[in-house]
Amino acid sequence: MPSNRIVAHWSDGRLTKGSTSDFLPTRDVFHVAPADSGPVVAVKVSELKAVFFVKDFVGDPGHRRRNAFEAGVPVVGRRVRVVFSDGEEIIGTTQAYQPGRAGFFVVPADVHGNTDRCFVVVAATREVVLL
Repeated sequence: MPSNRIVAHWSDGRLTKGSTSDFLPTRDVFHVAPADSGPVVAVKVSELKAVFFVKDFVGDPGHRRRNAFEAGVPVVGRRVRVVFSDGEEIIGTTQAYQPGRAGFFVVPADVHGNTDRCFVVVAATREVVLL
């Protein structure tokens, strides 16, 4: 089974970088093999803010994140703005947001950033607005 590079953002501010091959949006727990070695970690989705599926673990320190859609770049899905409980904001598109679900995926508007997609844990949000 292929694995995905992820950065799990915990509700308490911790980060776990590693890879997972068993994340499913309908499951309560998944496992992460940490990027810095060490034992596999069982992660409870209810303890997270979000799971960021990333291109790499370093990113581009010179990149300035844009929370806006680029002109001329096609948009697939519904535009959405998510404000997390800690104030962080992400703007992107979603194809699966439904009030009442535990979480949903967002593809960031910033196509040049390090995040391919993000699984948002609704309990860790202050606001979700369809644009």
